[in-house]
Amino acid sequence: MKLALKIDVDTYRGTREGVPALVDLLRRHDAGATFLFSLGPDHTGRAVKRIFRKGFAGKVKRTSVVSHYGIATLLYGTLLPGPDIGVRCADEMRAARDAGFEVGVHTWDHVRWQDGVATADEGWTKREMERACTRFTEIFGEAPRVHGAAGWQMNRHAYRLTQRMGFDYCSDTRGTHPFIPLFDAEIVACPQLPTTLPTLDELIGRDGITEQSVADHLLDITRQGTPTGHVYTLHAELEGQKLLPVFDALLTGWKAQGYDLVSLRDYFDGLPAGSLPRHRVEMQDVEGRAGALAAQGEEFLAAYA
Repeated sequence: MKLALKIDVDTYRGTREGVPALVDLLRRHDAGATFLFSLGPDHTGRAVKRIFRKGFAGKVKRTSVVSHYGIATLLYGTLLPGPDIGVRCADEMRAARDAGFEVGVHTWDHVRWQDGVATADEGWTKREMERACTRFTEIFGEAPRVHGAAGWQMNRHAYRLTQRMGFDYCSDTRGTHPFIPLFDAEIVACPQLPTTLPTLDELIGRDGITEQSVADHLLDITRQGTPTGHVYTLHAELEGQKLLPVFDALLTGWKAQGYDLVSLRDYFDGLPAGSLPRHRVEMQDVEGRAGALAAQGEEFLAAYA
């Protein structure tokens, strides 16, 4: 059984501090992983406008945002200028690659993408994705091969661009197993490897789950294997910092359960070639997260057989 570790790196602090800590921990466990980087300015403070979004205030209260992100990060883009992550943290990014981990694109400006892409036009979407890919190529000397959307937010143009820009596969969605996406009946020839497990910030503070018990809760979910394994999304700002001991316990537990902890590349390479099912992509609510996310819907052939 394979369990792919997808690491979303959203902020300057997460890149500078969380990524090196995760690299060290993963190497101690001999685990693979994929780091997906935010490559432009850190404007985390601008997320304050989400306060009126359903579920956002509750999520902030449950997950103790200040303790995980720090005051400075929560002011970037408002009272403090947002640091350019790709310029200031290129060494940390390359160090993750040089340590043997897969690297890819998360976004250019995390808050801008997460809050704006749903209603954005083709020009806006293309500019944001091209900015991220150009910066990635400047840092790593080669084009990115994997994309994972910030906040699991996408639009029609973004799906088309994952195909046109040459990504081998993407992890932009939530779901249960790998699939070929259809958006408004349009086939996108770029496989999706959806996140299959809940994230720590979706679990902590709900149904009596605490930082001390959340690892056991997740391990209960993965105790029963699935034919295609799992994709787990973690965050450099959480598992790479205050919740590093939780992630350590998860890695130990997953190895004991028999999982091979791998990158998205290794996970993808182990899938049956040319036989992924086609599924609609639709926006769905995910418990513990504010707003609707791009998610795996019904299988196309099953609906029209």
